[in-house]
Amino acid sequence: MKMRLPILAIICALAVTAMAAETDQEVEARKEALDLAGAFSNDGFKIRDGHWSGTIKPHEHALIAVNLYAGNHYWFSVGATERAKKLAITVYDESGQQVVTESYDAGQKVAAGFSPTNSGQYYVSVGLVDGEEGGVCFLYSYK
Repeated sequence: MKMRLPILAIICALAVTAMAAETDQEVEARKEALDLAGAFSNDGFKIRDGHWSGTIKPHEHALIAVNLYAGNHYWFSVGATERAKKLAITVYDESGQQVVTESYDAGQKVAAGFSPTNSGQYYVSVGLVDGEEGGVCFLYSYK
């Protein structure tokens, strides 16, 4: 049994590394998202570890689940490659009701901010409204 544990750990590490590989488009989109989130860090927001990245097609939406805490203020930042001309971001509570947010919209960079009154799971919808299929990255900040 002791010999299997190290082998299993190596296999798991390789699987995680393989899953974490990002395309050039996703890396470029992450740079855009980090650039936008950096503006919020100037106001005391801390960028949360981790992000979601992928490819999005026109009129398609990605739905990302996030766990939030009442009393914190959050900004959700999304960046995309140049081929994605206009993004949309919407936040929903656990019952599927849209949450009222502050917003920032610069075409391929969008953000939504709010302070939840209840802790729990929320959903952030990211959509490609105009442009071509491209890389997109989502991350969020809190204080």
